[in-house]
Amino acid sequence: MNSMAVFRLIFLVVFLGWLVVWIMLPTKLYKNTWTPKLNSKLNSTYFSGQGTNLLLLSFPMMFIAALGCIYLHAKKQQRSSYSKSVVTSNRLSFLRRPALVMAPLGTVTAMELAFVAMFIALLIWSLGNYVYVSFGHLHIHKQGEKVWQTKFRTVSLRLGYVGNICWAFLFFPVTRGSSILPLVGLTSESSIKYHIWLGHLSMILFAAHTVGFVIYWAVTHQMAQMLEWSRTWVSNVAGEIAAVLALAMWVTSSYRIRRKMFEVFFYTHQLYILYIVFYVLHVGAAYFCMILPGIFLFVIDRYMRFLQSQRRARLDSARLLPCGSVELTFSKSPGLYYNPTSILFLNVPSISKLQWHPFTITSSCKMDQDKLSVAVKRLGNWSQKLCQEISSSVDRLEVSVEGPYGPNSSHFLRHEQLVLVSGGSGIAPFISIIREIMFESTKPNYQVPRVLLVCAFKNSADLAMLDLLLPINDTPANISQLQLQIEAYITREEEQPIADNQKLLQTIWFKPNQLDSPICGGLGQNNWLWLGAIIASSFIMFLLILGIVTRYYIYPIDHNTEEIYHFSYFVLWDMFLLCACIFLASSAVFLFRKKENATEGKQIQNLEVPTPTPSPASWFRNADRELESLPHRSLVQATKVHFFARPDLKRILFDCKASDVGVLACGPRKMRHEVAKICSSGIADNLHFESIGFNW
Repeated sequence: MNSMAVFRLIFLVVFLGWLVVWIMLPTKLYKNTWTPKLNSKLNSTYFSGQGTNLLLLSFPMMFIAALGCIYLHAKKQQRSSYSKSVVTSNRLSFLRRPALVMAPLGTVTAMELAFVAMFIALLIWSLGNYVYVSFGHLHIHKQGEKVWQTKFRTVSLRLGYVGNICWAFLFFPVTRGSSILPLVGLTSESSIKYHIWLGHLSMILFAAHTVGFVIYWAVTHQMAQMLEWSRTWVSNVAGEIAAVLALAMWVTSSYRIRRKMFEVFFYTHQLYILYIVFYVLHVGAAYFCMILPGIFLFVIDRYMRFLQSQRRARLDSARLLPCGSVELTFSKSPGLYYNPTSILFLNVPSISKLQWHPFTITSSCKMDQDKLSVAVKRLGNWSQKLCQEISSSVDRLEVSVEGPYGPNSSHFLRHEQLVLVSGGSGIAPFISIIREIMFESTKPNYQVPRVLLVCAFKNSADLAMLDLLLPINDTPANISQLQLQIEAYITREEEQPIADNQKLLQTIWFKPNQLDSPICGGLGQNNWLWLGAIIASSFIMFLLILGIVTRYYIYPIDHNTEEIYHFSYFVLWDMFLLCACIFLASSAVFLFRKKENATEGKQIQNLEVPTPTPSPASWFRNADRELESLPHRSLVQATKVHFFARPDLKRILFDCKASDVGVLACGPRKMRHEVAKICSSGIADNLHFESIGFNW
């Protein structure tokens, strides 16, 4: 057994042990037998009533997160070449096939469906056991209270307990730089749907919990309880404030509002900070420790993103395409590594100081070692303002970035053939894939997959997006060595437009500024090791300081005086120490690494503005003219344009006869669902589907 297998075994054992604790938590055995023994040994004067939950529910996931960073670093060091033996489509491919394709769930694989079923079973198991144990010893809270009223209150309370289980998992999918997601082969953009599912589920449970208590107070004539902020127990007011904040975020996070009014969704969702504070004030310190790992790792990630975004990125140029899209090219540190289909978050203070938007990286990290490019489609208000500002002949544009974030490996290279199906701006992630394959094809004796790109556009001007397949700089791009076939479909034009109306592709070069710096990872090349150091040191520091504060400040008040320490103050100490320890550890590592990152930046060179060149849309209407560029000529020869037509996806996919065909789809949800249904039909076993969706 090699070292990597030992790591995986440790992760599995610790994670299963953590799940066992959650399974046993609501049972009578845990409450009556385990709890007294655990509390007597773990709830010391250093941690008060938090000791048990810190050890059993917080420590395992923090241990996995810290050790996982070491594992990912070692795995990154070993990944010097790709091997065809990595293909996983032989034995367990059925688990990765779409098992359910429907809105609003999207594309759900068999493996995801199995985990969802197990999670729902855990919630049902927990609720059933909580209610069963509680009904065994009902506590009448008010004289004259009826049994059914007590049971109703008990069920409402336990619904909140079950919702707390959802919170234990809620923040893992949105922690972009965490080691948890890569350990299970996920990325933040691919797992965002899990955050959405958990958010809906927790809101349903918490809404039932809140409404249940309001009804209980009403029927027992205790409405004054709604205004209670107890000194010795949970705060009802804090819970009600959290419920109102959660409702606002829930309503504005619907699909229609996110797509049509992104700003409303974005700004309302920033209420999550207040939501967390009041939610934790409501549940108390002991229950906060149950959901601590997800929040702890999220705060680390959020603060590291904040530190990275304080530096202005060096924007070198912008390519304005006739279709209205623009490709932004930044300088980057040669040590910054990312994989195709990665995304970069952009902030332009002149447009909005608060809004951050994700865009697909179109460049290849291997082909463009000191450049990084992203494609921006003019869709919403923010992107329209960005394109207008770039077109207004500005000399310099201030841009801050977060990322890049993406998959941990270039897994698509393992297939024999790739079929890339895109609609509109969905072609952007496939540009980075083709550029990566273009680079790998230059290696001697290295076999790259054949590529079939099926792209659908509304107008012929959108064909200019294909020009992004060729890098902007002088990097060699021998596309002629690829087995590349492009089938482009124009859905709203019946014939070729007049060539004289064709706009020119324009490249704008920005003046250099010494205040700008190349894009680099906040923690440098050994980012996983440094992230592991931050996680471990900040958590250990948190435990040490929490123990000191509890033992030498809180404990004397509780035991040496008649005064009882305020219930909510425990939580305030926890949240304050958590943030303080994270800020100290992260800032120290970031500042230490900042000097090394600065030395990797290259001096800016003055560049002359080149002459505008025709866009690819004109190539296909003048294919008989002599083209000076070999890559351009190869691209034209590989492309076939179909006017006023839509791709017959079923025919295209079933005509692929390779033994291992990777099918990637990106674009409108309806199109992705259609491709998923074809691949999951079972007619062709050689099709292996993967959806690339960025529906934020």
